[in-house]
Parts: sequence; structure tokens; C-alpha cells
Amino acid sequence: MFQDDAGASTQLLRKINMGAVLRHALEAETFMATEAMAVTGLTRTTVLGLCDELVDRGWIEEVGDSREAGQYVKGRPARRYRLRNDVGHVVGVDAGQHTVTAVVSDLRGTILARATHALDSQDGAARRTTVRAAVDEALGLAAVHPAGVFLTVIGVPAPVDENGRSPRNNEFWDNMNPDFPTVLADRGETIVDNDANLAALAERARGTHGGSFAALLSGERFGAGLVIDGMLLRGPRGGAGEMRLLNVVEGVGSTEGLGLLGRQWAVDASRAGALPSGSILARIPAEQLSAEAVFNAAADGDITALGIVDRLGERLARIAHVLASLLDVDKVIVAGAVAAALEPVLSKATAVLEDHFEAPVPVLAASTLAADGVVLGALECGLSAVREQPLSFDPRRQARAGEREGRA
Repeated sequence: MFQDDAGASTQLLRKINMGAVLRHALEAETFMATEAMAVTGLTRTTVLGLCDELVDRGWIEEVGDSREAGQYVKGRPARRYRLRNDVGHVVGVDAGQHTVTAVVSDLRGTILARATHALDSQDGAARRTTVRAAVDEALGLAAVHPAGVFLTVIGVPAPVDENGRSPRNNEFWDNMNPDFPTVLADRGETIVDNDANLAALAERARGTHGGSFAALLSGERFGAGLVIDGMLLRGPRGGAGEMRLLNVVEGVGSTEGLGLLGRQWAVDASRAGALPSGSILARIPAEQLSAEAVFNAAADGDITALGIVDRLGERLARIAHVLASLLDVDKVIVAGAVAAALEPVLSKATAVLEDHFEAPVPVLAASTLAADGVVLGALECGLSAVREQPLSFDPRRQARAGEREGRA
């Protein structure tokens, strides 16, 4: 009995140590045993034995020794190793309300391919089909076998619990997350998360925004990913950052985003014949007007566009004030596709905050990730999961699938 326990403990300890060495390999370009020893606290003999096993398992490969790398001074040259980047892949998906984008990366986070599909329907079944088609196309472009996918992370505009599912009392949420955990069940593990949470992870990974901020998606609807003291807030049902409180905020009244309202107000003015003949917006057919067109026209001094920007800026200032008052965030990062053209709105909102609200007020900034924030956050989420528990993934799965197909 005690011998069995001792054997199990030894195996567990070896697995823990192997995971530590592998996590170092995932972070380092190349490494020698001495470097892994310093990071893990293990002996040279243990590290070399674990590296040999990781080579056998297909995780890492031995490369030229330290003499070849120009690092050898005297004595026996040290063995050098590096991760095999292509033994597994991560897929990130932004399953937005109107567009699905899928990207494929290797284990270093290098993006190998992407595919974008328009969504013609909000029906859940159509969204499932479109997500799978986008993932399949991206994998094909990257020349990655489906068995080579360690993890797929899907971002959706809905709250998501720890099981990847959204509350069932809301038709919009039901359609946005139509049981996505099962869509790619044959492609390895799937994680589903809120899109704003993933955008916040992408911003946090850049390390330029401090410990407490809100990543505010602002296209069709507002949603916030909240990072407080470096930690992403979720809540028991994944509802932290859902902006339903805006329905009762004076001067806001809904969760409709800057992109939607900027477009809608311009279209309303166009169809009502309220655009001056000299307006930049008057040259654009109503059905082609966009929020980006409004913001760009405002930057060029268009009177109607400036009026829309003023309304949006006042709205954004109130939302930022609510977030800062409740959560004490230092910064509100406005994310999403509209972010690239958002400077006129941010300038107005900043002025409103400084003139009408009590200090301290949050800094407002446009995300430089723009439309890629969610999908890059999905990759970051997936890569972090691999780094945390690398031995839960099988680097030989892809090779075995190829062998089976070769025999078929």
C-alpha cells in the first residue's frame, strides 16, 4: 500500500517538474539546462532527464550545442533546446453580431492565417455553421490539421459562465451563444467567453494600461471587460461588465453602442432631409452611412457630424464616469472596430468629464487593436491556458491523425 503511494507520489512529482520545464520552454526562444535549472530550482540531472522525455514526447527538440551558438567558453558544451512551435495550435474566434473572424496561431502566438465570414442571420444555427466554416477556412489557409488544434477560444456578445454557456432567459444571448462549446467538440478543447472580457485580456497582455481599467466595446452595443488590480472580473454567471445598468443612467438610457448610434443618427438625418447640402455626409447614400464616416467627417469640421459627435461624447463621458465611480478604474479603453476613428468622440468626452464631473476622472483612450481586440484576446486566453497546463495537451495527436489518414 505504502509502496503504491510512494510510486504515485514520485510520478506526480515528475509530472509537476516536467510541467515546470515545459512552461519555461514555452516562454524561451532556446534554452540550456542551466537556464531551466535557474527557473525551476531543479538539478541538472533532473532537467536533462526531463528534457529527454519532452523530446521523446514531441514537445521540444535539441538544437546545436552552446559551442555552435557561440556561448561555449570551456569545458563540455551545454546542450540546447527549443520548443517545437508547430506541435500544437490555438484558434481564436470573434463571433460578433454581424461578422465572424477566426485566426490560427502556433504556440508562440504567431498568427498563421485568418478568415472572416459575414453573418446574414442572427439565428443560432446559422451562427454555429458560420463559426465552423470560418475556423475550417482559417485552418486550411494555415495548412493545420484539425487534430493539431489544442484549444479554440470563442468570444461572444453575451455573458458566459464557467461552463461556456449563457443565461437562458434572454433570446439575444441564446442566439449569440448557441451552445458553442459543442460546435468544435471534435477539434480539441473549446472555451467560450464574453467578447469584452477577451478584449480586456488582449489589452492587459500589452501591459501598457496599469492595473485597473475597463475595455469598453462600443460598436453595436456596450460591453465592458473589467480588470481590477490586474485581475479580470467575471462574476458567478459571467455577468460582470454587462452594461444593463445603462438603461437607468440619465442621459444614456440603453446599451446601444457608439457605432450603432453614430450610424443611426446620421441615417435619420439623411432620410429626414436634415443634412445641409454642403455636408460631407450628404454625399453618402443613407444606406452606406457608417459611424466611421461620421467621425471622419467631424474631424474635417462637418457641422452635422460634429453635432452627432457631441451627443456621443456626452454619452461616453457619463458611461466612463459610472465605471470609474463604481470600480475606481484609472482608464477606460474604448475598443472595437470604431476605435480607429474615435478621436473626435474621445476629445469631446474628455472635455465633458473634466468640466462637469468631480475628479479624479478616468483617462479615455482608443484601443490600437481596433477590430482585432476580441480575436487577439481569444488567442491570449488560449495560449495562457496552454502555458498554465501544457501537459494536459497531446503534441502527438496531429501526427497520429496524419498516420491514420495515410493508411486510409
